Amino acid sequence: MEAILWTDNHMPKSADAHLSLMTEEEVRRARAFHASFPQYAVTPLAALPLRASSFGLKGLYVKDESYRFGLNAFKVLGGSYAMARYIAKETGRDIGETDYAYLTSDALKKDFGQATFFTATDGNHGRGVAWAANKLGQKSVVHMPKGSTKARFDNIAAEGAQVTIEEVNYDDCVRMAAAEAEQTEHGVIVQDTAWEGYEEIPSHIMQGYGTMASEACEQLAALGVTRPTHVFVQAGVGSLAAAVVGYFANRFPDNPPKFIIMEASAAACLYKAACEGSGNPAVVTGDLDTLMAGLACGEPNVIGWDILRNHADCFVSCPDAIAARGMRMLAAPVKGDPQVISGESGAVGMGLIAALMREAEYAPLREALSLGEDAEVLLFSTEGDTDPERYAQIVWEGDFEST
Repeated sequence: MEAILWTDNHMPKSADAHLSLMTEEEVRRARAFHASFPQYAVTPLAALPLRASSFGLKGLYVKDESYRFGLNAFKVLGGSYAMARYIAKETGRDIGETDYAYLTSDALKKDFGQATFFTATDGNHGRGVAWAANKLGQKSVVHMPKGSTKARFDNIAAEGAQVTIEEVNYDDCVRMAAAEAEQTEHGVIVQDTAWEGYEEIPSHIMQGYGTMASEACEQLAALGVTRPTHVFVQAGVGSLAAAVVGYFANRFPDNPPKFIIMEASAAACLYKAACEGSGNPAVVTGDLDTLMAGLACGEPNVIGWDILRNHADCFVSCPDAIAARGMRMLAAPVKGDPQVISGESGAVGMGLIAALMREAEYAPLREALSLGEDAEVLLFSTEGDTDPERYAQIVWEGDFEST
């Protein structure tokens, strides 16, 4: 099996100007917006005490986003909040007044009219944007990179979006969506990849993701865990990772958890930058061919990168077999632990923690991270079986075995 690669964070700190995006107050505002939707419910936090014991850990917890708004993935949290913040700004309203009731009202049509929201996606983000646009009476256009599956295409089209699969990679799809939005009257690009001149909407997407981290923190507290010792979070462009890291760093400023950032080895731009060590972002080009379609991003969100360079402890490049192993372990838990249906990009954390705790070659990383009997580990399963056919091939048929 291709090796897991890792590096600690030895980069110089920046002024940390973006950490304030993820304060508890900002995340409360986002969560209040999400709670205004009739479809809102707190997603489960699966406690896996028996698996934790088998690994030699004190606790292991998995936030299960397969229940989010009936969409089988967390991404809708970011897109919906960014769209609402955009509409609030255009109509001169506070986000506290721009709730689901207003966004679906006749008053919105009078105050705002209709916009077209453009985005690029491997599936989950685009489905979230399409769903939110559909619910709020807006239009959406979604471009998917080559290799995107029919199941994910169909899920987006079912929400009423104009959707295409292009013969380019994800980052080029982002550029395509941005160019089309610029040329469209009332066109808006909704992307969690930030670049110079495009930072406000990605910031709001990150704040929307904070709802998931806030819920997890409360759920851990209800289980008697005042603070996780370790947070493992996956990264594509790094917006999710930075949102989670930013939230917990603000929540526990004097004693933050250790933050482990995981990427697909074919698109490990954050790991690459951390290895270079200057603090500057790095880019990975090419087809970005990985099982973890949601992480197949070669250009980082520069806002998110700034948070991660200041607060992440470790960056890990993971081969596809690690994610596949995680999917199977979550699908077939130790008897007595709950099952989690986790998709390709959602299960990499379980696969990685299993490798770290069970395989001798990764003992140096396990020891560097102080992963032992006092560790309370939090993982995020960011998607369920968003592509059921591929899920079955991996979990039932053994595709991407680690041998």
